Amino acid sequence: QHKDAYQVILDGVKGGAKEKRLAAQFIPKFFKHFPELADSAINAQLDLCEDEDVSIRRQAIKELPQFATGDNLPRVADILTQLLQSDDSAEFNLVNNALLSIFKMDAKGTLGGLFSQILQGEDIVRERAIKFLSTKLKTLPEEVMTKEVEEFILSESKKVLEDVTGEEFVLFMKILSGLKSLQTVSGRQQLVELVAEQADLEQTFNPSDPDCVDRLLQCTRQAVPLFSKNVHSTRFVTYFCEHVLPNLSSLTTPVEGLDIQLEVLKLLAEMSSFCGDMEKLESNLKKLFDKLLEYMPLPPEEAENGENAGNEEPKLQFSYVECLLYSFHQLGRKLPDFLTSKLNAEKLKDFKIRLQYFARGLQVYIRQLRLALQGKTGEALKTEENKIKVVALKITNNINVLIKDLFHIPPSYKSTVTLSWKPVQKADASQKRASEDTTSSSPPKKASAGPKRDARQIYNPPSGKYSSNLGSFSYEQRGGFRGGRGRGWGGRGNRSRGRIY
Repeated sequence: QHKDAYQVILDGVKGGAKEKRLAAQFIPKFFKHFPELADSAINAQLDLCEDEDVSIRRQAIKELPQFATGDNLPRVADILTQLLQSDDSAEFNLVNNALLSIFKMDAKGTLGGLFSQILQGEDIVRERAIKFLSTKLKTLPEEVMTKEVEEFILSESKKVLEDVTGEEFVLFMKILSGLKSLQTVSGRQQLVELVAEQADLEQTFNPSDPDCVDRLLQCTRQAVPLFSKNVHSTRFVTYFCEHVLPNLSSLTTPVEGLDIQLEVLKLLAEMSSFCGDMEKLESNLKKLFDKLLEYMPLPPEEAENGENAGNEEPKLQFSYVECLLYSFHQLGRKLPDFLTSKLNAEKLKDFKIRLQYFARGLQVYIRQLRLALQGKTGEALKTEENKIKVVALKITNNINVLIKDLFHIPPSYKSTVTLSWKPVQKADASQKRASEDTTSSSPPKKASAGPKRDARQIYNPPSGKYSSNLGSFSYEQRGGFRGGRGRGWGGRGNRSRGRIY
């Protein structure tokens, strides 16, 4: 009966500032009484949301949730999602709050609006809608985030993941791994399969394409925290052994200053603990063993007088060896006779000479590091130089423990070490023994070759043979993907809608 009066209020949006302010309050207030004018009312409020006067815009946005009734809710969600592009911080916060309030009315309807903009909206809207989901979903109570709502998020996310940038992929993994329904073993398994799909483990690996390498690394970083004794890393470990290790020296990366080889070896080491039954275990172990040998030098040749014939000692790459030795030790457990029955006697003897030479160099280094760190506590250990030394000591101790295991007859795979860049787990008895053991001298000298070398200084380690950024390896995107390639990881950008970041 007051339809004409309500129409006058709607027409107020064409008036001056005062009329608009009143309209911004009264349009939503009486909205529910005039369902036949619903479309006109929402459009009128929208006009106010885009007004030049910021105070009118804010008022109009604040009232938008009142329009979110029944079939109108997805439309309001869609409008609010578009308004996320606002650069006015107060306005942006109002939009966030309005979205959260309609989320509590109808989570699925709200998500429908958000995902329709993620899939079809402008770049800036897409970007902010994804950020909204990645930061706000975890704050919503369980009664809002029901199993049905989580299933809807997963199915819509899969559509988006068909065409994403690396940065977007990282955010979606954050969203999905936070869902309660995916905390189970089968949920984690589903996420690993999603990552494997993104990593394109079926395609040929191209080490000279920085995008291809970067894509694999980004995806593997997302997968690593998902692996456990029940969710196996076998598919990724197999791919790394078969395709990445043989090409290690030719890897390229778009991220400046990144030791890409070390990064790959660290990821392999972390995954190796959770590898299940592997089809081509022996051939992959052989690839790992061959790569390890490259970093385990033979002792330098000696002249007849016992002096060094070569000019300098080989350089010992401790960081690389820790990763390779750890991976070999983990996979070796699955084929414990690899060293004794799969290698010929000559090969095994050669390996033991290399191990022994490395171990003797280690002892010198461990002593030097202990001496340098002796008596230092608290603040003194926080200097950049000492932090590096502490990590170097962890690395050298780890290598020492693993080498001792391999020197057993037959080689043993029982010791447990915590990788140098990982937080220390509470040591169990065997770990404690292993770490106390590291103070003793090098392994039994079963395979010593040539004249005794102890009389001269075996190895005076030059500084900087371990990476100074060892302790600060981050799983977040490191510099990420170069802009200007559309959405998609390199080649996938062909299917993108030209999103440029």
